[in-house]
Amino acid sequence: MNFSFDLHKESCDCKARLGTIHTPHGDIETPVFMPVGTKATVKTMTSGELEEMNTQIILGNTYHLHLRPGHDLVKEAGGLHGFMQWHRPILTDSGGFQVFSLGALRKITEEGVKFRNHIDGSEMFLTPESSMEIQEALGADIIMCFDECAPYPADYEYIKNSMERTTRWAKRCKEAHIREDQALFGIVQGGMYRDLREISARDLVDLDFPGYAVGGLSVGEPLSVMNEVLDYTVPMLPRNKPRYLMGVGSPDYLFEAVIRGIDMADCVLPTRIARNGTAMTSQGRVVIKNASYKRDFTPLDPECDCPVCKTYSRAYIRHLFNTDEILGLRLTTIHNLNFLIKLMEKIREAIKDDCLMEFKDDFYRKYGYNVS
Repeated sequence: MNFSFDLHKESCDCKARLGTIHTPHGDIETPVFMPVGTKATVKTMTSGELEEMNTQIILGNTYHLHLRPGHDLVKEAGGLHGFMQWHRPILTDSGGFQVFSLGALRKITEEGVKFRNHIDGSEMFLTPESSMEIQEALGADIIMCFDECAPYPADYEYIKNSMERTTRWAKRCKEAHIREDQALFGIVQGGMYRDLREISARDLVDLDFPGYAVGGLSVGEPLSVMNEVLDYTVPMLPRNKPRYLMGVGSPDYLFEAVIRGIDMADCVLPTRIARNGTAMTSQGRVVIKNASYKRDFTPLDPECDCPVCKTYSRAYIRHLFNTDEILGLRLTTIHNLNFLIKLMEKIREAIKDDCLMEFKDDFYRKYGYNVS
């Protein structure tokens, strides 16, 4: 298998760590934020633009790509790498989160999940085996076990049954997975119940996956609850394998995850809020549609050196949004992705220099977060 993980350093003042993930399409320096390209595109961005801002790895979505254009077509095009002309690492999710978010449109059985195609209403069936088949056709470097992402809040018995099913599905995924050039990660579930998380982590570690994700978080629970779950879950995962927290992308969630030993994180947040006119800046969020920016000829972020901040003013970008020009949302997207990717670079440097907690406190003060 052309996949491995090197652990270079562990922080002296928290559980943060520096590492390198080696994949067939290149190395990934960790901790890393991974932009989401749901339908084989990070919205409004070209592959070249993502490379220019030093994006190391992106995500694709199994559910959406299975529906359109179909995994067979993507395979024919040379997999996701050839189809979208992205030559660095890719991770695909299992499709589980999207299927389970369909609510009344889906029915869970031991075999898999029956659901209604949200596009045309046709009935479909996704199983651990079919998720592996689709992800192997898509050809990502890292693929995920099919799991059930349970809702929050949920009672103990529901989460227990869900977690145990997820473990059984993980075994089936491992048996069905045949491509040796792809790394299959297990996903720890168990909701907000410590004993269930411990059982899930123990059973998945016994299956010896090359990496592990913590799933079922960032689903509506308070940040303090997420932190508590990470505090007792992450130490149960192998030290010599990458740890991935699914679905977090705000600066505070990224900091809190990293200081608890998380190596990888992803989220649609930076591109989604960009399309709504919100920019992440060193001084906090800027809602660029606000009237206060009408005659503001300064950059989105005076401390940012991205192409947008070096070229355009807040007044201009506000004008683009107020006149429904597509360029406006493109510019805020470019900036937000640059912001998070640069933030993770600074976090890696702070871990290297043994000053991550000091850097975090300084960042929080400027951004407007409470410093604890």
